[in-house]
Formats: sequence, C-alpha cells, structure tokens
Amino acid sequence: MIEQSSDDEEFLRLREDILSCERCSLRQEAHGVVFGEGDSHNPPLVFIGEGPGEEEDRLLRPFVGPAGRLLDKMLYAAGFDRFHGVYILNVVKCRPPFNRTPTQEERRACWPHLTAQLRYLSPRIVVLLGATAMQTLLGISSLSAARGRWHERGGVFFLATYHPAALLRNPQWKVKAWDDLKKIVDKYRECINPDHEAPFYRKQN
Repeated sequence: MIEQSSDDEEFLRLREDILSCERCSLRQEAHGVVFGEGDSHNPPLVFIGEGPGEEEDRLLRPFVGPAGRLLDKMLYAAGFDRFHGVYILNVVKCRPPFNRTPTQEERRACWPHLTAQLRYLSPRIVVLLGATAMQTLLGISSLSAARGRWHERGGVFFLATYHPAALLRNPQWKVKAWDDLKKIVDKYRECINPDHEAPFYRKQN
C-alpha cells in the first residue's frame, strides 16, 4: 500500500476520520476504506470515480485494477500522472458488494467525506469518471447529456466523461474519451500551465 505523504495536520485528521468511518453498511462487507491517492498538496486536477472494485478493496488504493491501468495510460497520454499535480478518489470509499452501483443512501453517507476532500484539495479542474460521479457532483441524470462539456461551479471546472471500466466494455467509446481528454488538456493549459506537454496532444503554435 502506498501511504499519503503529507505533514499537514488537517489532511491527516481528514484521512483518519474517513478511514474510521462506519456511516453506512458498505464498511461491514468491505476489506477496508479506500481514501484516495495522489498529490495532496493543492493538486490542480482531481479525478473522481464511482467506488472501489475488488483490486482496490484488496490493496486499499483507488484505480489499481484493469480500469485503473487504463486510467494511468490515459493520464500519460495527456501528460499527467497520479502522483504529480493529480489526485484520484471515489464517490464512495468502500467497495459495494459485487461492484454494484452505490445506492443514493450510500452516496449520501459518503457525501461529507467527498466534499471535505474537495475542500482540502481545492482543485481547479475536476474530472467525473462515469454517471455516478456526474450525478453526485452535478445532479445531472444522463451522462450523454453532460459528457464532454464544461460545467463551472464556484470557480471550479467540472467535466464528465466515461469511466475507464466502461471503456473496457465498450472500446468504441475510446475515441470520444480521447476527445474529452484533449479538452482537459486545453483547460489545463488555459488555467494552470500554458506550456503543459502531452505526449499525444502537442500544443498548436
């Protein structure tokens, strides 16, 4: 397991609070709580998924199974990696049985943790991976209606795209997902670093 590296007391208290949570029944069946992973020092970019899967529950790290490996490839193609300027977390912190979609009650139970993490991390750009993250953060029911366009909330830019697990099941969606990734790179260059380099999406002169 990769531990968080931060000397900030507020972050450590938040981590301890979330790791000891038993606000819903998910904790009873899960192996443990998956807090999140990445650069916790004011990362400009945060990715939010649905919830831990089997591998994530076993290793207590987010996005480390097949979908996580695809996400890492996507991050690399866009010039990012999960430990530098990026933080990765989920709407719910404990694995739903059989990887089912978390219920509204379970999402509400985890909502204070999610909002506390976002307040602490204070990202400029948030990428919502899949319908559950989109519905929870934006209140929009249809991924197709929200996908690929920016939604601003309090100075933070949100973009919904496909969950990597959905791309594994539907490879034909990868073209649209790459379009979304390019929009993320464009927004990052606009708001964070105009000289950001992406191996597969060079900046146009």
